[in-house]
Amino acid sequence: MNIGKTKIKIPIAAGLIIWLFLGIGLGAAGTLTSVKVTTAPVIDGMPEALWDQASAMTVNVAGGANTGTGIVALKSVYTDDSVYFFAQWNDATESLRRLPWQKQANGSWMQLKTATKEGGEDTYYEDKFSQLWNINIVGFDASGCFVTCHQGENSDVKAYGNMYTANTGEIGDIWHMKIVRTNPTGYIDDQYMDSIHYSKDTPDAGRHSDPGGSPYYDNINAARNSPNYSSADQPAPPYWILDDQKMPFNDTYKTNDEIAGIIVRPPTGDRADIKAKAVYNNGMWTLEYGRKLTTGSNYDIQFSDLTKMYSFGTAVFDSSQTRHSYESGVSNLVFAVAATPAMTTPAAPSPTATPKAPAFEIFVAVGMLLLAVLVKRR
Repeated sequence: MNIGKTKIKIPIAAGLIIWLFLGIGLGAAGTLTSVKVTTAPVIDGMPEALWDQASAMTVNVAGGANTGTGIVALKSVYTDDSVYFFAQWNDATESLRRLPWQKQANGSWMQLKTATKEGGEDTYYEDKFSQLWNINIVGFDASGCFVTCHQGENSDVKAYGNMYTANTGEIGDIWHMKIVRTNPTGYIDDQYMDSIHYSKDTPDAGRHSDPGGSPYYDNINAARNSPNYSSADQPAPPYWILDDQKMPFNDTYKTNDEIAGIIVRPPTGDRADIKAKAVYNNGMWTLEYGRKLTTGSNYDIQFSDLTKMYSFGTAVFDSSQTRHSYESGVSNLVFAVAATPAMTTPAAPSPTATPKAPAFEIFVAVGMLLLAVLVKRR
């Protein structure tokens, strides 16, 4: 009888230990510490030694198309007036072939795509990286981006649903690196999220671009059956055409030649706040990006209080239009504010790597002790 009882208790104990381990991971929030530097990094996707002054925080992402899972390493530094970030994540393929035009054997042109619903292209698309910064979204500090995701909505026309905030007046700041559309000109697309729902007039639901000139537009003619422009460096690659180098489309191309489906240019106005550059090498994207601590825009997070904690979520897209790999929790940015000679309070401690889940070793010890006791009783 005792043996039977022990057999029941051991699986229960093992399950409890597993539950404790999972609970630690799911409930933990990572903290990214931004370190004060005297000289700003060069934003070129080729990190210099300056970044060694900052400790990395890692974010696990999962659930996306293609690669699906990954680890994003983040660092941050800041100067008197600006903040800068470093991000690096694994990606087995450099995806640049975003909706290109391809010449067919009969001389016509076809834009390559597989999606049958809005937002559903997971083949002919670009790699992307995004972060959502909480301005005043209720529930974000506890649940992260999940409070804005409405998966499965409008499934008759949308592949994966919509994103919007729950209440009127709630807003988040979206930083969206689009490797084909914004990386060539050195920017992250500065966008925002509000409570607008999906309709025919608002197909992007709560996702919007900040005011200002768009950094790209489609390369398609009035009849919508071929490219409108080409350039001296076509056929593709590259899978973009610089606006100041475009020329009228003259079809001198061979069967299966491809022409970029997008024209790119620097953004203007509020949409041009975030300078960035990403470089792909050896199965890894490396991204540097930065902007002013305060921009004055109602659509932007303002890092105006360096003693405050700022919450955000991170996502990466592997050749996917909307089905990104996401962070399951929430991350926080803090600034390591150095003391000045006039201050009598101690200087802020040097930044350290994101701590492991609290009391991890204690949980291990308790769990092993529990198992040992039960086995001994057997």
